[in-house]
Amino acid sequence: MYELYTIFLNKQLHILFLCGWYPSRVLPTNGDFIQRHAEAVALKHKVTVLHIITDENLAIKKQVEFAKINNIETYIGYVKKTKNPFLKWKRFISMFSELSSKISDFNVIHVNTLFPFGLFALYLKLTKNSPYIISEHWTGYHFPQSKNIGIMQKMLSKMIVKNASFVCPVSDNLADSMQQLGFKGNYVKVPNVVDTELFVPSKKSNSIFTIIHISSLIDAHKNISGMLEVAKKLEEKIGDFNWKFIGGTEDQYKNQLKKLDFRKAKIEFINHIPQQEMVNHLQSASVFVLFSNYENLPCVVLEAFSCGIPVISTHVGGISEYFPDDFGTLIEPKNEHELLEKLINYTTKTIDNKDKMHTYAIQNFSKKAIGNAFSELYYTSLKNNS
Repeated sequence: MYELYTIFLNKQLHILFLCGWYPSRVLPTNGDFIQRHAEAVALKHKVTVLHIITDENLAIKKQVEFAKINNIETYIGYVKKTKNPFLKWKRFISMFSELSSKISDFNVIHVNTLFPFGLFALYLKLTKNSPYIISEHWTGYHFPQSKNIGIMQKMLSKMIVKNASFVCPVSDNLADSMQQLGFKGNYVKVPNVVDTELFVPSKKSNSIFTIIHISSLIDAHKNISGMLEVAKKLEEKIGDFNWKFIGGTEDQYKNQLKKLDFRKAKIEFINHIPQQEMVNHLQSASVFVLFSNYENLPCVVLEAFSCGIPVISTHVGGISEYFPDDFGTLIEPKNEHELLEKLINYTTKTIDNKDKMHTYAIQNFSKKAIGNAFSELYYTSLKNNS
């Protein structure tokens, strides 16, 4: 594969990204990790994005928006909301037909995520002989969440995976979960992208012990309530410190916060912020904490590494696959005692491997590294499809 890659090194391809998730006016941050994959690919190739989403505020049946964003030609189709699943699918097919007619001469299709947009890729392969690869990020393939996948979705997904040139989950753990569902294909792990030019270590140090957590703040997934309980115990042990929860509001946790009654510790909830602002918070942190009940490979862990910030994370999903021993600590899910113990340890630790952590991020998660990884798969897909 390496020899093939070197032969085609300077040949630019046209890659069509078919995206079930992607930032839009409806969901501005949804699938931003897919956008970063597209930007990585765009360093070497022409990239066109096609995304379709329901807009409940749309007065007309459909609307198309086009923009060139970070050198990526981006088509977003908005369709009117309906409760009828058959009518919704009909509108999506109609919008796909309209948008795909505007895009020509692409070499390889890059699907994000498998279902349902993989059906469009399968159609294009059957009608235009266009090879496709699949990137997959969805935690829903893990047990017990996978019990919610219907029979029809499983059947169609098996067909989509079987006909893909490559399936690229962000972790081997996710690949295992998909294959246990019967999705048999050619799996190659490709992780998420980190903007390693933005997420860089800072020489500034915070005089107050500062913990940071960044996520959707959905409790069933991220266990925010568990972290708040640990925060109270930490306050009793060490007194004042800062804990920032970034990604939403404290609304659903107001009763718990009132009950815990923090007196010395500063617990701060910060709503969604751009990456340019988020990096400042990461750089000033003493430690990053992820206390999730389940995960795949969260970008925020990799971004913390890129900033030279140690991570305490639960040992779930594929996190351990990209977690060097001296970059932090892995703990068991829901184990509040273990989280408290590790946090207390970090109050006296000094971070002396920031540059090593950043170099690791560049080598494994930078746009260049991920762009090169996908390029090899594109060229191999074309060779095998000829």
